[in-house]
Amino acid sequence: MEIQTKIKVALIGNPNSGKTTLFNAITGLNQKIANFPGVTVEKKVGVCQISQLKSKNKVQSEFIDLPGTYSLHPKSPEEDITFQVLCDTTNEHHSDVNIIVVDASNIKRSLCLATQVIDLKKPCIMALNMMDLVKLDGIKIDIGELEKQLDIKVIPINARKKIGIGNLKHAIIEAASSKSTSTNDFIEVESICKEVIQSIQDICHTTSSYNAFQIACNYNSIRQLSQPQKNKIFDVIRTNNFIPKRLQATETIRRYKAIDKLITKTVQFPEKSKNTLFTKQIDNILTHSFFGIVFFLAVLFVIFQAVFSWSEYPMELIDNCFALFSVWVSESLPEGALNSLIVDGVIAGLGGIIIFIPQIAILFAFIAVLEDTGYMSRVSFIADKFMKGFGLSGRSIIPLLSGAACAIPAVMSTRTIPNWKERIITIMVVPLMSCAARIPVYTLLISMMIPSDEKWLIFNLQGLTMMGFYLIGFLSAIVLAWVMKHLLKSKTKGFYVMEMPTYKMPDWKTVGLTIFEKVKVFLVDAGKIIVAISIMLWVLSSYGPNETFDQIEKKYQNTEQAEVKIASEKLEASYAGMIGKSIEPVIRPLGFDWKIGISLVTSFAAREVFVGTMSTIYSVGDADNTKSIKEKLMSAKRANTGEPFFTPAVALSLMLFYAFAMQCMSTLAIVFRETNGWKWPIIQFVLMSSMAYFASFLCYQLLS
Repeated sequence: MEIQTKIKVALIGNPNSGKTTLFNAITGLNQKIANFPGVTVEKKVGVCQISQLKSKNKVQSEFIDLPGTYSLHPKSPEEDITFQVLCDTTNEHHSDVNIIVVDASNIKRSLCLATQVIDLKKPCIMALNMMDLVKLDGIKIDIGELEKQLDIKVIPINARKKIGIGNLKHAIIEAASSKSTSTNDFIEVESICKEVIQSIQDICHTTSSYNAFQIACNYNSIRQLSQPQKNKIFDVIRTNNFIPKRLQATETIRRYKAIDKLITKTVQFPEKSKNTLFTKQIDNILTHSFFGIVFFLAVLFVIFQAVFSWSEYPMELIDNCFALFSVWVSESLPEGALNSLIVDGVIAGLGGIIIFIPQIAILFAFIAVLEDTGYMSRVSFIADKFMKGFGLSGRSIIPLLSGAACAIPAVMSTRTIPNWKERIITIMVVPLMSCAARIPVYTLLISMMIPSDEKWLIFNLQGLTMMGFYLIGFLSAIVLAWVMKHLLKSKTKGFYVMEMPTYKMPDWKTVGLTIFEKVKVFLVDAGKIIVAISIMLWVLSSYGPNETFDQIEKKYQNTEQAEVKIASEKLEASYAGMIGKSIEPVIRPLGFDWKIGISLVTSFAAREVFVGTMSTIYSVGDADNTKSIKEKLMSAKRANTGEPFFTPAVALSLMLFYAFAMQCMSTLAIVFRETNGWKWPIIQFVLMSSMAYFASFLCYQLLS
């Protein structure tokens, strides 16, 4: 039989079944990462060439790694995507061949989804993964009998070691060419609702009884169904008193009874499983009410230190490389607008993106290892009970704590949260955690406000103040999450199904590919937005009315430190300076003037830009000399009274503003990417700016 020149293959399986490892083993780096249309659920599509059995011709095969799910009764956006692809024949990703990836060491759990997919009557192959664990556990699976009972091809594999991948590819070609499907209905759904199924088969032109049953249960969510079709289905359901949830429960009960009989015929379990026993022994400690929390805090401490400390050297190296590159480009090109655009706009913007790569890579390396070993489930289990009270999930704890290093990788790591509401709340509150970019601002202002030798009891008061601002960030995030829990409405229930997979060594190729994917997504998707805004900020800061700029240059011609003074006054007269002047009436109640207003505008590129901007405004040539900046700011006087400008009230007000404000375009860009639109970034920006304004207002008015 002839085979089409291109095959679409879907990988389906439970979470932790090794589905993504198999996807990586087959496709390697030939992958594209994007979101499914209209939702923020990530899709991974890869391609590979598969040789035909009886010729040297190769068939182009497109693989889609569907989100992990436990059944075809969708209860989350991820499960809904899998349902759409498999059950809707008009879906753009609807497959020619389905590969059902089964954790062979926990085969019973996987057979519910597997038999549902088989009953859809599409060409199917079962990939029995983790056969090494089956051997270790002493489990015996009669593959021949399993094939006979399911009436599909069953291929034993080890995705980590690429064992059985060749046999699987041959089976794909065979299934695509024969288009054969299972002749058995694992569950006779017609006995549950015969009239409804027959009517829907006529309306939707489907030959599978189970597919018709799934359409009856979920027709409203199938995007490709026309409105007349939906109206007809609604009439059929109403006429026959069809209650989806009740009949889904009936189907699931019957399915598990049939699975029990299948397991009895095909699988022999030992009295004691070595791997399961090993997992239970470790869990006695790692999920213990006391020692589990201690170990959990130790893991979080290591992650926090790694993202915060281990990335310091590579980030400094990247920063220095970009600084040297900027100098080289600046000296190589003629002076002028083009030189400034490339150096201060494009290169500075790219540097602001690439410098985050070490943090992103380290964070996702830890997350990938924790997920692949099976410990991430234990982390979520330990934290879930506490976080649930605030509208968050156990999976929210990693993004929150990693947000103390940088909100960008923290927001990206929320992809591990399956519940839409909990994920949105986590994304919205993560930027409130005091990130590394706030440290230069805090350090400068605290050193101005509190002498270095000032102590409270035996503790350094500067250190306590810094710790206090970190605590403010965490508490405000928790409180905002609690408020959003009551304001945000979601049809998806907030329950959390917890699975404890057995422990195993991580697959380092999967870890490496995960890091590569996340870094690539950040650089390509968020990077375009960041560079565009960087150029826009450069234009605002570099240009102003021509006549004003000419007057400034004439004013300081042949004077001492002319370059610094000209740069300072040009910044004041630039469009960014004009914005600062225009917002001065609004920020004056916070204790700020137009100079701080300019810093608020320019530091939107990154919070730490505040120090450099203030350095330029106050005519300090070396922006890296923190002491000089501090001395200059401390000597600043109010024009009308001659009193010091940066009083403790102003310094505290400014720190509170930066503690709450969304002064980071990179974070907004990544939130835009993760939420698939501008709605949530705009809400986040307005909300955090409002919190920052009122906190600063109260502080300054009470202390001044």
